[in-house]
Amino acid sequence: MRARIDSGYTLLEVLIAVVVLALGIMGGVALQLAALRARHQAALLSQATQLATSMAERMRANAGQMRLADGDNLYLTLNYDAFSEPSPTAPAALCQGGIACGGAELALSDLYETKQLVQQSLPAGRVVICRDAGLWSGGKLRWACGGGAGAPLVVKVGWRGKNPDGTPRTDVSGEFMPGVALAVGAVR
Repeated sequence: MRARIDSGYTLLEVLIAVVVLALGIMGGVALQLAALRARHQAALLSQATQLATSMAERMRANAGQMRLADGDNLYLTLNYDAFSEPSPTAPAALCQGGIACGGAELALSDLYETKQLVQQSLPAGRVVICRDAGLWSGGKLRWACGGGAGAPLVVKVGWRGKNPDGTPRTDVSGEFMPGVALAVGAVR
């Protein structure tokens, strides 16, 4: 008699195939999550860049305010953190809709609108305008401003980001880092 040869898969082979398939699916899901996180960070970086560019252009357009000494330049007073001040206070007069404004009123209006944009578009965002000759510390942007009268004006915009493990992304001092720093230029 001839022995029957079993053909087909054993239960062990099926289990191994299911485990390999599950590992492949988990890897695909992890890759998709990483791609979504990167897309979100890129969108925030783009928004921060647009905010910094817009503020730099507003400052350049208000040349009268920009020629003032640092103590009188209202733009240099901007240090807004949406986490600690969720609703910015509006100035007495907003320069909108063709209303004639002086340099100081226009600067206050620009600062208010920038605060609103940061509050609306960046998660717990922050914006700072200052003079800073050394933007970078250890290869990373920093919030601290260390410039004197000859240092360029800089617009720094950032948000409270997170690492892939969910912990806050911070610098060596424990502060969250700016996402964008745009030099407006050396004035005076």
